[in-house]
Amino acid sequence: MNQRRAAITALGTCVPEKILTNADLEKIVDTNDEWIRTRTGIERRHVVEPGTPTSEIAVPAAREALRRRGIGPEDLDLIIVATVTPDMLFPATACIVQDKLGASRAWGLDVSAACSGFVYALTVGAQFIQAGTHRRVLVIGADVMTSILDYGDRSTCVLFGDGAGAVLLEPSEDDNGILDFSHEVDGSGARYLHMPAGGSLHPASLETVKQGQHYIRQQGQHVFKYAVRKFAESAERLLLRNDFTGTDVDLFVAHQANIRIIEAAQHRMGLPDAKVVKNIHEYGNTTAATIPLAMGTALDAKSVKRGDLVLLTAVGAGFTVGSVLLRWSGVSWD
Repeated sequence: MNQRRAAITALGTCVPEKILTNADLEKIVDTNDEWIRTRTGIERRHVVEPGTPTSEIAVPAAREALRRRGIGPEDLDLIIVATVTPDMLFPATACIVQDKLGASRAWGLDVSAACSGFVYALTVGAQFIQAGTHRRVLVIGADVMTSILDYGDRSTCVLFGDGAGAVLLEPSEDDNGILDFSHEVDGSGARYLHMPAGGSLHPASLETVKQGQHYIRQQGQHVFKYAVRKFAESAERLLLRNDFTGTDVDLFVAHQANIRIIEAAQHRMGLPDAKVVKNIHEYGNTTAATIPLAMGTALDAKSVKRGDLVLLTAVGAGFTVGSVLLRWSGVSWD
C-alpha cells in the first residue's frame, strides 16, 4: 500500500464570548496592564463561565469544521482531542465529544502534551491517513485553562485563556499536506511546569485542595529560557532535514505563549512580521488551542494560500517540543 499524505481540509474554532482584560485582572491580583503587555504581549483573554467543560467549546469548533467541509459527524473515522483540562480524568474527552457530535462510526482518544498537544495530535492523526486505514480524522485542540488557574498567583493567572480549534485531516489529492514532523520530550523539566495533585501521585484530598495543588504551578524563568531555545532549535532542525531554510517558510504558526518567545524564534529564522501569526494579545495562552486559533487568524488576514510552506511549532509542559511542516491545502473559510 502506497503511503498517502495527510492534508488539513477544514478548520473550525470556538472562543467564549466573555472577555477578561488586563484591567480586569488589576482588580483581582497585584499586577497591571503595562507589566502584562510588555512581558507577555497579552491584552485580553476569552474565558468560559465557571463550570463549563472543555467538551462544550470543543464541540462547536468541530461542528464548524465539519460544516465548512460539507460533511456530517457520521463521516468521521477517528476523533483525537488534545487537552490538559479534560472534562474528567476518564472517560477521555474524545468519547464525550463523539457522543455530543453524534459521530457514530468514530473511535477516539485524548492526547496530553500540554501546549504541544495539538501538533502531537495532528501527527498521530496523520499516521492513520498515511497508512491508508482512515479517510477522515478530526483533530481538536481545546482547553479550559481557567478551571485550573489560581487567581491569587500573578505569575500564572495573567497568562491563560480558554479556547478550542478543530481541523479535519483527509488524504491529499496533490503534493500539499503534512510533509514531516519533529517531536521530543525532556521529562526532567516536569517539575518546572505542572499541576501537582489530582493524579495517582497525589490523589485529590482535603489536604491537596487546601494547599492549592490542583492549580498550575510554574517556575517562569526556567520555562521561558527553555522555550526560547527549543522553539528555534525544533523549527530549524525540521527545516534543515527537509532542505529548507527560514526564507522558504511562507507562514510561521507558533504556539502563543509569550510574544518574546515567538519573536526570538522569528528573528533567528529571519522571518518578517508578515510571515508570523501573532494573536496572543487577543486570546492569551489557550494551551492546545493556540495553533488552530492562530490558523484561523491567518485565514482571516488572508495571509496563507494553497501551496504555501507552513511551519507549526510548540513547546509545552513535560517538557514537550513539537514542530510540523506542511504545504497548505485548500481550506474553505467563510
